[in-house]
Amino acid sequence: MWQLERLGSGCSPPRLLLLVYTYLCALGDCLFVTEYFTRTPRKLNAFNSFASVELFHFNVPDDTMMAVWNLITFKEQGGTFGDSCPNRNVTVYFRSGAPPVINPLYTHYPRDTVVPGSFAVTLTWTLPNRTTGAFNVTSPLPGDWFLAAHLPKDEGKISVKGLSEECQYLFQPQLIVQRLIGISVLYPGYFIDQMIPVHNRSALYKVFIPNYISKVKVQLVNCSTKNKSGDSCPVVLKIRARAPPVHNSSALDCRECNPCELDTLVPAWEQWYYILVERYLSNCNVYFRIGVQVTDCSKSNLSKDQAQPSSSMNMPQSFGTAMGFSLSETLSVASLPSQNASHLHTLEDSIIYLAPTADNNKCWPIRPTLRNELDTFSVHFYVFFGPNISIPPDRAAVFAINLMPVLDSGGVLNMELKLNMSTLKGANVTVFGCLNHGMPLFLRENSSLKCESESGAGFFLSVNASVNITKLRIPYPQTGTWYLSLRSLCATEHGFEACTNVTAEVYMRAYLTPCINDCGTYGQCKLLRTNNYLYAACECKAGWDGWGCTDNSEAYSYSFQLLSTLLLCLSNLMFIPPVAIAIRSHYLLEASVYIFTMFFSTFYHACDQPGIVVFCIMEYDVLQFCDFLGSLMSVWVTVIAMARLKSIIKQVLYLLGAMSLSMALQLDRHGLWNLLGPSLFALGIMALAWTVRTIRRRRCYPPTWKRWVFFLFPGTMIATSAVALYAFVETEENYFYIHSIWHMLIAGSVGFLLPPRAKPDAKVTPLKRRRGCGYQLCVNEHEELGLVDPAIISINSICTS
Repeated sequence: MWQLERLGSGCSPPRLLLLVYTYLCALGDCLFVTEYFTRTPRKLNAFNSFASVELFHFNVPDDTMMAVWNLITFKEQGGTFGDSCPNRNVTVYFRSGAPPVINPLYTHYPRDTVVPGSFAVTLTWTLPNRTTGAFNVTSPLPGDWFLAAHLPKDEGKISVKGLSEECQYLFQPQLIVQRLIGISVLYPGYFIDQMIPVHNRSALYKVFIPNYISKVKVQLVNCSTKNKSGDSCPVVLKIRARAPPVHNSSALDCRECNPCELDTLVPAWEQWYYILVERYLSNCNVYFRIGVQVTDCSKSNLSKDQAQPSSSMNMPQSFGTAMGFSLSETLSVASLPSQNASHLHTLEDSIIYLAPTADNNKCWPIRPTLRNELDTFSVHFYVFFGPNISIPPDRAAVFAINLMPVLDSGGVLNMELKLNMSTLKGANVTVFGCLNHGMPLFLRENSSLKCESESGAGFFLSVNASVNITKLRIPYPQTGTWYLSLRSLCATEHGFEACTNVTAEVYMRAYLTPCINDCGTYGQCKLLRTNNYLYAACECKAGWDGWGCTDNSEAYSYSFQLLSTLLLCLSNLMFIPPVAIAIRSHYLLEASVYIFTMFFSTFYHACDQPGIVVFCIMEYDVLQFCDFLGSLMSVWVTVIAMARLKSIIKQVLYLLGAMSLSMALQLDRHGLWNLLGPSLFALGIMALAWTVRTIRRRRCYPPTWKRWVFFLFPGTMIATSAVALYAFVETEENYFYIHSIWHMLIAGSVGFLLPPRAKPDAKVTPLKRRRGCGYQLCVNEHEELGLVDPAIISINSICTS
């Protein structure tokens, strides 16, 4: 079950397929193919930033009539179905052309940032461990489509890896597309006779629109329900760029008109346009003649002799001939409206060609930009003879910025304009700019200053004497060609008009970056990858948030950062008393381990801070390894020292422990068994040694109740409390003081648990050296067994000389 938050609609898959079949059959002969795409299931994460979402990349083929995404989500826990896992909603975002720019936490975007739109779907659970949803798009745009999925933000609890079976939420999207094949291709200027038979409802065509076209006109002439002109033509004409038209697209109702025309101003360049002719009557055939006229704005006047569809119109040579057949086949010469008779040309005496007309409002030449790639998502676009641009008073300056498919959509497109004040000569000049994708918009005087057209909307920029600098940032821009149109106009009492004898100069800078301002002081720009697609995102710290880590509504203050750093660092000074106790008790090796731990833990936490109060004496990874190793070695040597083993055995265990712990930390530093494994093994050795002593002495070891009450019991309770805080209480919000308490508790438990210095045996006295003996060797039987504290019972010594 799913809930739609923005545009779009859905239904169950069987009904979807039925709707697709019905709609496609209405388009003609039901010539379509079905294609299926799937992605590997991935584990979803709670949302913190875009770096925590799972991104999926799909490609929708051309001529697709219906795309259906099947969204599958299921739970796992310990390798089995997670029936006991709580239900957490899954949010999925969709966007065509580039990854979606999302803001589920409603944070503030950086200044001068524009946010492209996207669709959002929320999946709720219908079964204990599984749920499915569907998202369908009729006539989707072809090319790249991106899905971003995540779980709601959690409370930030820091869980110990391996302490319990983690609930995992896995998400797998699947895409089913149905696309038409063999769509008839029209060429601009050609008129052909067509018919919609009685068993079909509509006819679909497509035409390619090259560059420098300011207007597309679709004409339907000689339309009738019989094979002669004059009868009413009950049809609807629709046109759409890049994808077949749907019911809410632009349409012209031509029930009683003959001929009928449908115009598209400022069309998208280098794109396919789809034309749908639908009829109303269902009991007769519909005959018509269809053609497409284009208006070329690259020249003020076009010569009729140079109007050829494959040369002057820049038509791709691989498209074949119009309608898929040769021009020499039996197409009758079309009779066209009289008003267009002056433009008629006959080719091969079998088809009528209407030359493109010229646009009085000439579209100015487009200047290309030079692409300079420095690194991943680090690209600069240089203007020839730039970066200072002179904008004449009588025309616009247009520049093309080409973003490579897939490669450039994962970064941020930045645009900066700076007006040179010295070139204004005191005039009230404003330089307006339009940044559009797919086609340029030419701002003209005494017109509405908007970057909008029937084909799409762009982004508006302006600089003048008051504000001479403007910036624009577009995260995850669509790939393809972006056009920047600059026009200088002077403000008058009648509005903005063309300036006279004032050539404004503007400094333009266009470039790609991985993140906005490199995520600022309180963020880190991460380069991420999903399959073969690269993209970048900010990961914020110290309470900062937002797309560029610029939202400080919940940010940590400097005093808070300083306090947390001092607490985490200075709490390690609690190891000073255990060091003093170890040195006093002649545990020099143990004391060196405590000093090592105190030193590296202090500097690790000084380097591990999220804010600006950071101090690193070496690489972070080295400090983290040494801190973790020192902590585990402190536990290891303390427990082994409590066992009171023979010196040589103790040293061997210390060396083996250091090597084993280093290997374990290199494999997994956050695993639970890295802490519990060595601790349990050391406790087993201590328990074995104490058991041997208890059996030999026939009394409990340690023998005094004071040792149990005042040392062992408090030390054990303190260590247990430290482990409980670390495993169950610590979160991201309370980390700085809970972990500081952990430091103090661990250090305090070491001071209680470290055994006292071994007392010499008072009953064993040195024997007087016999005359004539070179030396005397005394062997203690209990020392041979590795039992050191034999002060209570009598000891038999064997002396040999």
